[in-house]
Amino acid sequence: MLSVVGDSWKSERVQTAIRLGGVGLAGLAAAGVAAVELRHRRRLATDDEWALLRSPLSGGGAQVTSRDGTLIHVETLGDGGGPAFVLAPGWTEEVLLWGPVARGLVERGFRVVVYDLRGQGASGLAAGGDYALARYGEDLDAVLTYAGAGAGAGESAGSDLIVAGHSLGGMSIAAWAAAHQPRTRVGAAALINTAVAGVVNQSGVPLRGVPSAFRHWLGVHIVLDEPLPRLPMSTAANRVLLRSWAFGPHATAAQVALLEQMQWSCPTAVRTAAGRSIAAMDLSWALPALTVPTLVVAGEADLLLPPAHSERIAAALPELVDLVVLPEVGHMSPLEASDRLVEELVRLASAARPAPDSTAGRAD
Repeated sequence: MLSVVGDSWKSERVQTAIRLGGVGLAGLAAAGVAAVELRHRRRLATDDEWALLRSPLSGGGAQVTSRDGTLIHVETLGDGGGPAFVLAPGWTEEVLLWGPVARGLVERGFRVVVYDLRGQGASGLAAGGDYALARYGEDLDAVLTYAGAGAGAGESAGSDLIVAGHSLGGMSIAAWAAAHQPRTRVGAAALINTAVAGVVNQSGVPLRGVPSAFRHWLGVHIVLDEPLPRLPMSTAANRVLLRSWAFGPHATAAQVALLEQMQWSCPTAVRTAAGRSIAAMDLSWALPALTVPTLVVAGEADLLLPPAHSERIAAALPELVDLVVLPEVGHMSPLEASDRLVEELVRLASAARPAPDSTAGRAD
């Protein structure tokens, strides 16, 4: 009997030790994670690039009303003459994405109008929850009308407009062109790291050993149509994922941190609804309607929207200016290669065609 009791007592001690050991290991793991995050935050706090990327793009702020009543937040920077650039960010992004490019263009003497897509940044949620690509085109049309009117921009009022869009911003341009008359509204366009069809099937994100049918399911339901809210904090795991999927090999910690911050700020319902529209999109038929000089820019290391998308777009455009593939650059060209992008946009401005009437041709 004593032997049985002794064995039971030993067994309980072992189980208790295992439980305590598990708690201890969990505590050490949590402490390790906390230490990594603390070091990350301290590095960012002294990072000049991070401070600049987070600096507000504040100029002539305004709210523009889209056709369905959605309020679109717009910022106007600079007061230079000549062509003015209208810049559209992408999915889960905000105006800060364009910060380095916008500042570079202003330094070159251009006026810049940058806006948040519906439901993102400071723009209002979509009226009726509508995030169809056609609505994004209508939002762009409202911003172009605002920018063409000058919005108090002095000498640049009524100047020609050049529209540039990144990712979903480029898709917005294609959707807009299909329903309007680009030649009467803008002098040129730039489609940057974007696509018009086959986003899920033609992704370059490596998923080794995953059958093609399941890859499609993952792309639609986990990446684009993810119903779960993002953790509203930075994590090492998320930063590694973003760096490997969205950036090229030379991305900085500040650039990755900015994208992470923009993504967790995007409402889950907006991200999901817009993702569904992207997954189902086929705007190939709209490209012939973009009848203005058009620049196409791709990132050589873009896994989300590989250069093959840009090549197909370039082949279908009526007035291709150039197809530029940026070496060792991923999906986030406006952050990773802002200086080169400024150079290409300035070059595009010299090819822009004067618009006959910046207010004519709008579809009712």
